[in-house]
Amino acid sequence: MELMCGHVYAVRLCSGELRRWRFDGVDGGGLAWWRDEETGLGFSEASLMYAWEIATAEGAGEAHGGGAHGGEGERE
Repeated sequence: MELMCGHVYAVRLCSGELRRWRFDGVDGGGLAWWRDEETGLGFSEASLMYAWEIATAEGAGEAHGGGAHGGEGERE
């Protein structure tokens, strides 16, 4: 799956919890950046300490969703 900057993805954490994360793109160092839609906090994939996967892609600016991506830089 090709990630689209500005799109929101439903992300499933290893605990089974679903979150909504917006993909903010890749920086000059190659790190992928995300923003949690609920908390507003931004983070890079390198900072994640748990497994995750993208469950569904919602698209840019959509208001509904759940949350999931592979983790540790892996993409489906």
